Amino acid sequence: MKKITIILFILATVVSCTPNGEIKIAEGSFESTEVIVSAEGNGRILSFNAEEGANVIKGQILGKIDDRQLVLKRGQLLSMREKVETQRPDIGIQVAAMEEQLAVAKAENTRIANLVAAKAVSEKQLDDSKAQVTILELQLDALKSTLKQNVEGLAKESESLSFQIAQLDDQISKCVITSPIDGTLMTSYAQEGELASVGKSLFAVADLDCVYLRAYITAAELTTCKLNDTVKVRVNYGEGGKRYYEGKLSWISEKAEFTPKTVQTKDERATLVYAVKVSLVNDGYLKLGMYGAIVEGK
Repeated sequence: MKKITIILFILATVVSCTPNGEIKIAEGSFESTEVIVSAEGNGRILSFNAEEGANVIKGQILGKIDDRQLVLKRGQLLSMREKVETQRPDIGIQVAAMEEQLAVAKAENTRIANLVAAKAVSEKQLDDSKAQVTILELQLDALKSTLKQNVEGLAKESESLSFQIAQLDDQISKCVITSPIDGTLMTSYAQEGELASVGKSLFAVADLDCVYLRAYITAAELTTCKLNDTVKVRVNYGEGGKRYYEGKLSWISEKAEFTPKTVQTKDERATLVYAVKVSLVNDGYLKLGMYGAIVEGK
């Protein structure tokens, strides 16, 4: 284990040596990172099973907020989208009749052209036949253009309704209350039957498998340690009971501050220090708020 000599302040600032030769650098209390889960929907809380102290897993359902109005609105939008889809024209069927007319007119035009070549009919009949073909071609192009615009307009309307349905699906899913992480429920802020609104705190959950000891290091000693240094942490249990843990210096504040008010003397509180965190793996015996000591030696 790499040994580092740092002076840490939180409750005591005098380094002490125990009878067994163990040097206590400083004491601190164990903390964890809590996640406060807030409501993402509005409505009455229909069910809520967030018992403090219970272990939960990520994604576990803990309750539900009333989503009836959202479900009804979604059903209405689905009906509207279905109606729009039924109004979408079949371009192939719509233009088939006119294409058939155009094909007949072209065949007639060819027949008349042959008769004109044989001097069996007048040129005027051929001109009339050509004009009829041209008119039908223009009408067919106009019909195709109109039908295409109608289809595109209905497609956009259907797409807009689909987006609205997706928004409602998202809102409905947010009415289900779940845990965002694996951890332990620390505090419950709501009860079944209460009205929830977006942003209302529902419960707090923390991962107690990984905790950290928060302490403070003086500016003078800051150069003697660095991130990821390994330190020894001692925790006392009752009379004479002790447990030792290896911790890692996982965070050092970039800004100096005055020693917290929990330090007893005025002179000590006037000392500029840097906050640090020592991360540890919890074996189940470490509790939040419990005191631990950073030690060296035996």
